Amino acid sequence: MSNVRTRFAPSPTGFFHIGSARTALFNWLYARHTGGTFILRVEDTDTARNSEEYLRVIYDSLRWLGMDWDEGPEKGGSHGPYRQSERTGLYREYLQKLHDAGRTYEKDGAVWFRLEGPRRTIRETYKDGDATLDRQVEVVDAAPVVIHDLIRGDVTRAEDRDFVLVRANGEPGFHFVNVVDDIAMAITHVIRGEDHLSNTSKHIELYKAFGVTPPTFAHIPLILKTEGKGKMSKRDRGALIEEYQQRHFLPDAVRNYLCLLGWTPGDGREILPISDIIAQFDLSDVHQGNARFDERKMAHINQQYVRALPPAQIDTKVTGILESAGLVTGATPPAHLRAVLDVVREKVGALENVPTLFAYLLRDDYAEDARTLENLRKKGDPAAKVAALLPALERLAGEGRLVDGAALEAVIGEIAAASDEKPANHFAALRYAVSGLNGGPHLHDIFRLLGAGKVLARLRKFAATAAR
Repeated sequence: MSNVRTRFAPSPTGFFHIGSARTALFNWLYARHTGGTFILRVEDTDTARNSEEYLRVIYDSLRWLGMDWDEGPEKGGSHGPYRQSERTGLYREYLQKLHDAGRTYEKDGAVWFRLEGPRRTIRETYKDGDATLDRQVEVVDAAPVVIHDLIRGDVTRAEDRDFVLVRANGEPGFHFVNVVDDIAMAITHVIRGEDHLSNTSKHIELYKAFGVTPPTFAHIPLILKTEGKGKMSKRDRGALIEEYQQRHFLPDAVRNYLCLLGWTPGDGREILPISDIIAQFDLSDVHQGNARFDERKMAHINQQYVRALPPAQIDTKVTGILESAGLVTGATPPAHLRAVLDVVREKVGALENVPTLFAYLLRDDYAEDARTLENLRKKGDPAAKVAALLPALERLAGEGRLVDGAALEAVIGEIAAASDEKPANHFAALRYAVSGLNGGPHLHDIFRLLGAGKVLARLRKFAATAAR
């Protein structure tokens, strides 16, 4: 095992954002690629906003995505405890070190970090409600700090103002505990979003004050909204990992897509097993440009993963979804369920759509797509088409040939030709009459699964709605 130690340090103040998941993933990948250690550390010092519910979401989401941590809550390790709320003694110890070195002072009830360098006073304006006021502010002409970043290259920044170490309410500030924990946990690589780059000069000043060599930094690109304007927030569609769990996305597919948000495999593949991703992943290959979130691309990748599942796994997942939707119960005939699964398996793409797409095969009170009916009516009355087909279909049913694809096609072709129409319009009308949809399995497969009695009953009911 190498000495590489990465960490993911979330705050349990909200649901698990896709950007947080990508940050965790890049830390996890680099640790696995180098044979290092991946640490989960919970930054829960904001007592007013922390929630055990949100913390559980973080744990569950990481595990769902297959990101196991080597040290951290519920796992243990030699550098614990791994929740900042349990590390107050350590923070007092490090705060005393800064105090003894003359690097702290108190102001407005808070403890501040004193930057080194010549000081001067400037006047600046600020807003107080609708009023614009001015005040005197002390700034420091500190020496520039060069941040050696594995992704951004060398970035030069300089802090010009002291910053808070401990708030007036006694809670330690983000910059202080972040650095203290990274020192105490021997973190070698800090991999985080580009938006934290502006904090890094503060952190380096703290490392210098403690006499510690900073870790290696790597600031990964931001994730932009689908339209490419602005950073993706928790309020944007598709931003929460929980959404994909609820929509029955496969975790391997979501993880695969997250890898592509700021990194491209060297062999040009986009869909590849996690073992190959781990083997190829390196921070030097992470992009500098921001990544644009594309849910359609994620859905496409998910579809490929679903179709690659062994049939038994697809059947298990589909059955579970149908049971959750109340479409499969103990009263569902096993033979009918097996026959439905055989058809669904060939047509399934997005598992989240299974209840909507296949409810009509399992019960009679299924939804009908109004837009599909509206589009069908643009090409004539679909109920009238079904009414014209009914006598021939009843004859086929009497002969036991209603599920014969060739016979069905011949009958529809004859009726359509007699009315000088395309057979496709009649097929579409029949499909809608028995399913309420515009797509799905072959029509003869639908008829076979429903049975002649149910098919004719649905066709007669729909034909009765024909315009008089």
